[in-house]
Order: sequence, then C-alpha cells, then structure tokens
Amino acid sequence: MTTITISKENKVTKMISSEVFEPNTWLQALPNNIRHLMEHNLKFYLQDIEEIRMRIERPLLIRMGLKEVTVDPDRKLTNDYGRGYLVRREDIEQGMEILSQSSLYAWEDELKNGYLTIPGGHRVGIVGKGVLDKGRIKTLKEISGLNYRIGREVPGCADKLLPSLINEGRIYNTLIISPPQCGKTTLLRDVVRQLSDGIPRMHFSGVNVGLVDERSEIAGMYQGQPQFLIGLRTDVLDACPKAQGMMMLIRSMSPRVVATDEIGREEDIEALYQALQAGVNVITTVHGHSLKELQERPVLKELLRWGYFERLVFLSRRRGVGTIEAVWDGKTLERMSS
Repeated sequence: MTTITISKENKVTKMISSEVFEPNTWLQALPNNIRHLMEHNLKFYLQDIEEIRMRIERPLLIRMGLKEVTVDPDRKLTNDYGRGYLVRREDIEQGMEILSQSSLYAWEDELKNGYLTIPGGHRVGIVGKGVLDKGRIKTLKEISGLNYRIGREVPGCADKLLPSLINEGRIYNTLIISPPQCGKTTLLRDVVRQLSDGIPRMHFSGVNVGLVDERSEIAGMYQGQPQFLIGLRTDVLDACPKAQGMMMLIRSMSPRVVATDEIGREEDIEALYQALQAGVNVITTVHGHSLKELQERPVLKELLRWGYFERLVFLSRRRGVGTIEAVWDGKTLERMSS
C-alpha cells in the first residue's frame, strides 16, 4: 500500500489520539491550513457547521444548514466559490496523516468502507482510487477528497415523537423516513437513549436496546466507548453489517428493541422478519421522500404492504433539521399527526 509522506514544512505537530483529542474538538483532525482558516473565520459558527468538504485543486466548501460557503484570499467567508481557498494535495495528505495517526496500513479495514470515525462521533468520508482484491475493494489510495461530517446530539429532540411510538409500555416497530441530511440519525439516537434510560413522564421503564451501528454514526464508538449519549441499557455492535448484527444481538444480549440505521438490502429485510419471530421490536431508518417512493422499492414494498412497521415517521428540514412532518399508522396507512 502506498504510504503518504508529509514534508517537513507541513509536519503534523499533534497526532489525533484519545489522550490529546477531546470529544467534540473535531478541529484538531483538520489539516493545519484549513484548521487555521476555520479558527480565524468561523469560531462563532462552529456549532452550526455540518460538513467540511475538501477536493484537490477545488475550493474548500463549508456547509451550515442550507448555506454553503468558502473562504476567499482575504480570509473572509463568501459564496463566490471562484474566490475560494483551493485545497492542495498537501492538505489532503496531512489530513490523512492526522486521521490515520501516521499509519494508514493499520486503518485498512476502515478505509475500504470509505470513511473513518474519529473521537466525538464525527465521520470523515474518503474518496480516491480503489485497490481491488478478488473484485472487492481492499482499501483506497491516491486520496483525492475528504468530507468531514460533524456529528452532534440533540438530547430531547425525540420528546414529541415518543408518545406516538409507545402505548402502555408497548413499543411499535418504527421506520423513520427522510431525505439525506434531515436529522434521522440524530432523532434515532435520542429515541434509543430515552428507551434505554426510561421515560418518567410517560411512566416508561428503560429497556435493553441492541444498537447495530454499521457506519459508526449513531453511537460514534471510539476505542469501545460511545461518544454520544445512547442510554445506560444500550449494547452496541459497531461497524457490523446490519443483518448479521441484529441476529447477533438478539441471540446474545436479549434486547427488547433493536435499532439500526438505513436499511435497504435484502438481507436486512430477512433480519427484520427474524426479529419479529423473536418478539423483538425494531426501530430503523431509510432514505426517502414519500410513502409512494418507498412502495415502489422492491425490497421495502412487501414490508409496507404487510404492515410490518406500525409507525412511519416522515422528516424534513422545512423548519430546521429534524422537522417531523407527519406520523402515519403503518397498518392503516392513515396519517396520525403532523
């Protein structure tokens, strides 16, 4: 595998590690030049940043909600992308040096998935040239772009939804549906936390929750420790395929609820049926804009026709990330609330 080297001028002075990288200080994982730009221009907006995209010889792009800006040569924020800071190859190399703690080989398994998870529960997407082994991606080299996705938790964001998901202690099988970047992972995380800890206002005692976090986004596990609040009764299988993980948790941890993010493969659907046979409730998410769209997908239409999911929750960004547009009864396909 190609080793990335960093010139003396760009030598990284602080490596990312659990000792020096405090949770939520994702700035430390940025290349030096970009970190300095962020600290100089965006120190008052850090809580609003959702993504930082770097592509070699193209402008640095920073997304805050529905706005996307860059930084011009005068170190000012602008939406004139033609004046934006051009990301250099050295920036990408230095970013990978920091993210991999100077050892890309040690992170080969993570690289083949196209992302790394860093302390604080943040995820960095990576693109480059795929290295194949028997027709499957073994790792990536010649890295050409990085996408820092800033993970955040919003405790309490599920408060208004939970009365629709629980009835006299019974938890409904639930599918959370939204387009990308509308907060379904954040909402799912808070649902998991509250089901796990218990909900005194609803006289609901906490239950065991099995969380399959295939992309390391929900719990944000780092060295075996969740970086987000996921509840005291939650067991996590990190970076594990959903279908396999659901069955492992059901067999080994006796969960009352299994939660996972973004179903869609045929093996995921089979695991959902097996969870039902085991008497375990499921809460999961899927990309989508409407019920009609989901009903046209071969993998999902049978589940919806049969009424597997008792609650369908639709999200948007109409009033900000995580706007609950409606909750539908999955059996009758009637709108319950908005």
